[in-house]
Amino acid sequence: MKGKVKFFNAAKRFGFITGEDGKDYFVHLSQIIDQVALEENDDVEFEGTETDRGLVAQNVKK
Repeated sequence: MKGKVKFFNAAKRFGFITGEDGKDYFVHLSQIIDQVALEENDDVEFEGTETDRGLVAQNVKK
C-alpha cells in the first residue's frame, strides 16, 4: 500500500503513516527498511496489518 508520513518522532523512533485507504497506521523505526528516519509528508510504501493494538505499518520503504 502507498501512503504519506503524517508524523514521525526520530528521538522516540515512532510515528504514523496515513495510508491510501485514509486510515492511520502506527510505524516504529524497526519496521522501516534501512532503518532511516522518516520526515513529515514523505511518500512511502508499506504493508498494513491490523493487530489487537490497532493498525500497524510493516516493511516500510521510502
